[in-house]
Amino acid sequence: MNAPFSRLTKGLLGSKIAAPTHDEVFDDHAIRVQNLVKEFPTESGHRRVLDDISFRVGLGERFAILGGNGAGKSTLIKLLSGLHLPTSGVIHRGLYMSWPLALGGGFEGEMTGYDNMRFISRIYNTPFDAMLDYVSDFSELGAYIYEPVRIYSDGMRARLALGISLSIDFECLLIDEVLAVGDRRFQEKCHREIFEKRAHCGMILAIHSVDVVKSYCSQAMVLKGGRGRVFDDVHLACDIYATL
Repeated sequence: MNAPFSRLTKGLLGSKIAAPTHDEVFDDHAIRVQNLVKEFPTESGHRRVLDDISFRVGLGERFAILGGNGAGKSTLIKLLSGLHLPTSGVIHRGLYMSWPLALGGGFEGEMTGYDNMRFISRIYNTPFDAMLDYVSDFSELGAYIYEPVRIYSDGMRARLALGISLSIDFECLLIDEVLAVGDRRFQEKCHREIFEKRAHCGMILAIHSVDVVKSYCSQAMVLKGGRGRVFDDVHLACDIYATL
């Protein structure tokens, strides 16, 4: 184990965030994770991917999740979004939270982008005309909006999904490395839309870019081996992440 992280693990979770009471968890207007554990069955027994994770994200707060491959970042994102259920612990979704931005797995491939938008706008009770105008302008897909999604490239599908996500008035954005979509110009466009125009939103980012964390995030959690610690000093968190 690297020395900085060995110091980190001495006080994992205990020193940065107090365990909330039951009443606090369910009265809080925030995303709150308390003592979260996730295990997966394997041939050699259960493997604990996340072990006693706790944090809180309120409106306007930007929370980064840092860790190497296999640290549990994607599993945590899937738990927060409801794609996976926790083994134990509490996830309190006190803010209107998005699915992982640019997640295009829920699209019906035989339907056009236009028809997928109509379907999603009904589910989320969002005016369709406003969604169509926003997504058409943001995604820059042009006439492909009216083509079946099955013919889209991965990048086109990501642009459609990200545009739809940002067209809905979510209170908290769940981001899983979406900022790498498209060329540099489009990535800069994504940064403006997410970090500048939605500064009032809460955000949870599973991300490798320490520049993004240092520029935009107010807290960061470093994950290793399923364990994690929350830092108010994001520069320190990035320094520790760099040693993993």
